[in-house]
Amino acid sequence: MVNKKKPRRPVHGVLILDKPLGLSSNQALQAAKRCFNAAKAGHTGALDPLASGVLPLCFGEATKFSQYLLDSDKRYLATFRLGLETASGDLDAETVRECDASAITEAQIHAAVAKFQGDIEQVPPMFSALKHQGQPLYKLARSGVEIERKPRPVTLYLYKVLAIRLGEKPEVDVDIHCSKGTYVRSLAIDLGYELGVGGTVTALRRTQAGPYDLSQMVTLEQLQALSEQPEALDQLLASVDSPLVALPEITLPESSGYYFCLGQAVIEQKVYRFAEEGDMVRVFSEAGDFLGVGLVQAGGQIAPKRVVATGMAKN
Repeated sequence: MVNKKKPRRPVHGVLILDKPLGLSSNQALQAAKRCFNAAKAGHTGALDPLASGVLPLCFGEATKFSQYLLDSDKRYLATFRLGLETASGDLDAETVRECDASAITEAQIHAAVAKFQGDIEQVPPMFSALKHQGQPLYKLARSGVEIERKPRPVTLYLYKVLAIRLGEKPEVDVDIHCSKGTYVRSLAIDLGYELGVGGTVTALRRTQAGPYDLSQMVTLEQLQALSEQPEALDQLLASVDSPLVALPEITLPESSGYYFCLGQAVIEQKVYRFAEEGDMVRVFSEAGDFLGVGLVQAGGQIAPKRVVATGMAKN
């Protein structure tokens, strides 16, 4: 007898996963997706296998809004080791250079970190998912190929030294709040370069991604324990509109909501109480169902930009 696969079920919302060490973001996503037996899911910005922490996973209709999380600010706790330089900027690749960094002082470390505050330009590491002629840089790096990378603007809202352990290979614990596209490994490399001794990441934990933080996380072990309880699993999901909490909220009357869901622009003068022309807004029905996001245009028009297939009630 042929065993039929269990049909995938529609699941909608955002899971804030505590990605464990040793798994790629895609491996963690697939494990969570299996627990939910979900039809559709995607992650919102990769964490390296040697990193852990906040990894938002979008299920079903929430995948339509994953770009908002890809574009969001992130926050990390990291440990940098000085006197060590690796090919990847972390412990996942071979050592390139080692030296005795015992002459480095706390004052020098603080002074060097202070140079990387606010708006800076950063060269992405070769071991990254950025592409060159269709090939991810990390694949080229593993084959021994190095491509010149142009510096990119990023913003460090916070780059704070939490602790320093001096010695032959000093270690520095830091708290980093940064804009999208910031590579913590590049910060370690740049700090080591500034001090003339090399630097690499030895520990990395993401503590915040967009509106989500450590307090909302769920582990794979928790999911696996509930894998036969779909209703309990679904209770762990944040709402479909949760990636958009920074956007103003507007409620449409039933008739306007109907046409909005059909992809037609609707007029709602009340939108000007909450937003201005050119703003994106979250759109809800009078019943409290999330309908999608729209662009405010002249004359109080709200043009649909992303519409959910069915109304998703607020959590």
